[in-house]
Amino acid sequence: MSLLDVDSVDAYYGESHILRDLSLTVEEGEICALLGRNGAGKTTTLRSIAGAKPPEVRSGSVTFMGSDITGMPADDVAMQGISLVPEERRVFPNLTVAENLRIAEVSRNASNTWRRSRTGTGQSMTTEEVYEDFPRLRERKSQHAGTLSGGEQQMLAIARALKQSTDLLLLDEPYEGLAPKIVEDVEAAIERISEQGVTILLVEQNAAAAIKIADRAYVVDQGQIVFDGSADELRDDEETRERYLGV
Repeated sequence: MSLLDVDSVDAYYGESHILRDLSLTVEEGEICALLGRNGAGKTTTLRSIAGAKPPEVRSGSVTFMGSDITGMPADDVAMQGISLVPEERRVFPNLTVAENLRIAEVSRNASNTWRRSRTGTGQSMTTEEVYEDFPRLRERKSQHAGTLSGGEQQMLAIARALKQSTDLLLLDEPYEGLAPKIVEDVEAAIERISEQGVTILLVEQNAAAAIKIADRAYVVDQGQIVFDGSADELRDDEETRERYLGV
């Protein structure tokens, strides 16, 4: 059984049909990349999994660890062990780095009683482990989040998600707007997180960077999956990359 199964999902924004019979699976322990051009349906897929509104899933199903979570509210999905880091990051700008992390820890503690009944591993990081994986955050722990660089805010957003009890981490465009050197730092952090046992579904327009660290890849176009294979297969499939990714 896969950790996550998205089966024949049709999702809408109002009357706009965005995802069309979309199916994908994510296996436990892997880094899976979901790639495509802007507007292809990548973010809508993540939001459909995470229970964010909109979109509205009108048919199909989303199954996580064997449980049907289709249409479940976002807070309840998070309690199941799925953490979403949205494209806009959403750190608390007027709080320090340390305070942002403390808020995530309070949220985690509030849900722990409920989660004891689950069978998931529920990986969560201590603050010290966060600082080990993101040493730049240690350097900035007394700095207000709103004054951090884009890359530092991205690291903080990922770190906050990992302070929850997380089995599946959903990352929406983590490299957007980042300088190449900062992209490398975020890549390295994602790989370390994966090595600690957290499964990752990564949405990116930067296909070259994503497939560099991914085990498996999907390509979505106009709300439909047009490629499903290993990252190596996508690297070698020049026709698919040129047609759907422009690389």
